[in-house]
Amino acid sequence: MSRPFDLDPIFRSLTALPGVGPRNAKLFERLTGGPKVLDLLWHLPIDFVDRRFSPKISGAPDGKIATLALKIGKHFPNAKKGQPYRVWCTDDTGTINLVFFHANKGWIEKQLPEGADLIVSGRVEYYNGNPQIVHPDAIAKPEDRTAIEIMEPVYPLTQGLTNQAVRKALQASLKFVPAMPEWLDPALKKRENWPDWNSALRAAHQPEDEHGLSPLHPARARLAYDELLANQLTLALVRRQQKKKAGRSFKTPGLLKEKLIAALPFALTGAQKRTLAEIESDMVQPLRMLRLLQGDVGSGKTIVACLAMLGAVESGAQAALMAPTEILARQHAQSLKPWLDMAGVRSLVLTGRDKGKAREALLEHIRNGEAQIVIGTHALFQDDIEFSNLGLAVIDEQHRFGVHQRLQLSAKGKGTDILVMTATPIPRTLALTAYGDMDVSRLDEKPPGRRPIETLLLPSDRLEDMVAGLKRRIGQGARVYWVCPLVEESELLDLAAATERHETLQNWFGDRVGLIHGRLKPDEKDSVMEKFTAGDLDVLVATTVIEVGVDVPEATIMVIEHAERFGLSQLHQLRGRVGRGAQQSYCFLMYAPPLGEIAKERLSIMRATEDGFVLAEKDLELRGGGDALGVRQSGMPGFRLADLSVHGGLLSVAHDDARLLLEKDPDLSTPRGQALKTLLYLFEQDQAIQYLRSG
Repeated sequence: MSRPFDLDPIFRSLTALPGVGPRNAKLFERLTGGPKVLDLLWHLPIDFVDRRFSPKISGAPDGKIATLALKIGKHFPNAKKGQPYRVWCTDDTGTINLVFFHANKGWIEKQLPEGADLIVSGRVEYYNGNPQIVHPDAIAKPEDRTAIEIMEPVYPLTQGLTNQAVRKALQASLKFVPAMPEWLDPALKKRENWPDWNSALRAAHQPEDEHGLSPLHPARARLAYDELLANQLTLALVRRQQKKKAGRSFKTPGLLKEKLIAALPFALTGAQKRTLAEIESDMVQPLRMLRLLQGDVGSGKTIVACLAMLGAVESGAQAALMAPTEILARQHAQSLKPWLDMAGVRSLVLTGRDKGKAREALLEHIRNGEAQIVIGTHALFQDDIEFSNLGLAVIDEQHRFGVHQRLQLSAKGKGTDILVMTATPIPRTLALTAYGDMDVSRLDEKPPGRRPIETLLLPSDRLEDMVAGLKRRIGQGARVYWVCPLVEESELLDLAAATERHETLQNWFGDRVGLIHGRLKPDEKDSVMEKFTAGDLDVLVATTVIEVGVDVPEATIMVIEHAERFGLSQLHQLRGRVGRGAQQSYCFLMYAPPLGEIAKERLSIMRATEDGFVLAEKDLELRGGGDALGVRQSGMPGFRLADLSVHGGLLSVAHDDARLLLEKDPDLSTPRGQALKTLLYLFEQDQAIQYLRSG
């Protein structure tokens, strides 16, 4: 199943377009995110200029764009550098100056010959009471008037490209667009009053008014739906492929589970019991489990995962738990050890740090099945790791691992069940785009006895007061995380900020201040963390590497500098590092005034609630789908045409549409199915296409 020939013109290089040569093709590629004509077609306008207003000179108001019919009069060049070149023009109601700076005399004389009748469009401004147009946008002969009197779309630009150049390339690229088969459900198309695909694309690039720029305009909504449908159809195909592979049925009397629950010093919450029941009912089925376990910081996911792994072990299989970093893998191993010992289960930890003979010995334990539970980083993916009988894979902090890695890990066993855990509360709409191939369980209760964290806002000029307060608290045995600001896109600047803060805090607290950042080697990080955990350090200065899963119950104070630079979800994750013991915990959000409106709203929501799901929905609303939860770094799909903060409703429709479709037409062989294959190619959903090829 190769790409339909009809699509070839829009998969051609941008250099096939007039005005796009090897030199500026790189600029176009930077602007549109890709080297193809198709990438340019996805680049929609954000504004428009209305050139349809064509008054006489006397009726042209100050500050408005007007298209005027003028007789070109005398030229007044200026010999002084930096002084304007003026061209005097008239109509039967008055005079107006056309003004040029740093312009080429020969070019102006050619464009505006004296005595000619021309159409000129641009913004009219009054200077010393007289109308003028500085650098007109368009100049044409009267017979070409209709080409100027239009709604001209305005595109997002990058340095080195003008709107005119982008518009010219886009007008040309629309001529490359082939006729497309209709892949939409006819009833949906009629209900939503959507145009066909070609008309939608043209209308989106030629807005007729303000409404034409709205994401809810029928043309834009249709294009957004097409993109969401391609995403949901891909995930539905991945899911079907996964479910097709025979799973395994883990039926056990649950003795290990009962033994551990009886030994726990706390009772499971209702949410933990419900979630565990959902996981167990999946594991009993002969189909493969693909389940996402969402639980807010501190909701007790680890014990649920542990009990699920005991189910696999009791039926004679192995289980693996995979964490995104070495610190976390070792921490999981530490916190699970007492529980696994109680249940009499053998476990081991394998990370990239294990080398040579020691590593060989660990691999042998995994191969011969002696290790019943294996805990590690994504090093568990590597080819030289063979499991004797992997029944369940638990992946922690899934958003670091995409669909591709899920498949890789499950290939390590025959019909391995997969349970994915995340402490990042994901809004329902985003969960569908990233995990549409999975069933979802939510832990929405906190274990009893956890006290709410007090969240306080503090302007950065009160740093000294803050430090004085910390001295008192540390005197009473508190430990402090101090998170340094995120500097856009630069690890080196992050590092500089953290190092500088570390030095100033050492002036106050001496050598009981540690520093941890992304450039430290894994064992250096571990050593600093261990000192902090053991109480040899009072303050831990960090870039955001402490964000996920680090657990030090004695740490009760979190200071976040420049909190206004962080997204809600990140602030929530960081705040969740404290409040893990019985002591009252505090989170100080330090900000540099004055705050913008969105930053103000973000910080006040942080004060108002600790519910990660409420915060995640709000984050999506404030930042739009592209950036919520730091989507860009997270391997979640970023959309070009759909905006989940607006099109969330369409996503649910696409989700149901894709599932129903595959039930009726699993091979996409009907006429609509064939059209949908074109849609998958259009949005470059290679994974789906691969599955359809392999059947």
